[in-house]
Amino acid sequence: MRVEIWTDINCPFCYIGKSRFEQALDAFPHKAEVEVVHRSFELDPSAAKGETGLVVPHIAQKYGISEAQAAANEQGLGRQAQALGLPYLTEGRDYGNSFDLHRLLHLAQDKGVQDAMIDALYRGNFAEQDSVFADEEHVVRLAVAAGLDEAEVRAVLADPDRYAEEVRADEREAAELGATGVPFFVLDRKFGVSGAQPAEVFTQALTQAWDSRSPLTVIDSADGGDACGPDGCAVPQA
Repeated sequence: MRVEIWTDINCPFCYIGKSRFEQALDAFPHKAEVEVVHRSFELDPSAAKGETGLVVPHIAQKYGISEAQAAANEQGLGRQAQALGLPYLTEGRDYGNSFDLHRLLHLAQDKGVQDAMIDALYRGNFAEQDSVFADEEHVVRLAVAAGLDEAEVRAVLADPDRYAEEVRADEREAAELGATGVPFFVLDRKFGVSGAQPAEVFTQALTQAWDSRSPLTVIDSADGGDACGPDGCAVPQA
């Protein structure tokens, strides 16, 4: 069974939602047969590359609330993260264009370390002072710690076309599936879960998706057909 998760590194609910999903997955009896793939979704694709701003005033302006309210929201997110054992900076965090980070996540998928890479980027954004949006050296350090080759990481960052189409394809798929926000979880392209739901909801979704898998239906004639198997191939009759 495949679970695809559309996320953005800017998104605190993606950070929290991944942890809650993993709680459910760890307890799922068929965990070894579940493939998890992280897909790209930019919350603000219009943000200029390399330009950042502080999260609290940005949230206040975006939602028309006071900075005190926005700061209180960050404190609330910090408590949710802490309850899951996740570090979370409630002050001084920034936001920015995440396109290059998504390109690196596709590199990491090709190298088999995508989950480690997204965890490293979440940690870099939500738990460390250095910016993942404006400090390329910070991103390189995180990528190397996740298991990627430094020279390859730098080559991807230097070439804006590397994995760009893969990111855009993920974003087109998200739109086709009706995802307007993240995190967005899709199980076997049959069931969708939107948002950082409680672990119990993910448990229910995993169970339902697993139980709904269709067994293989074999269409055959009454006398069978010629085929090859462990004992060899059928001998054509003259």
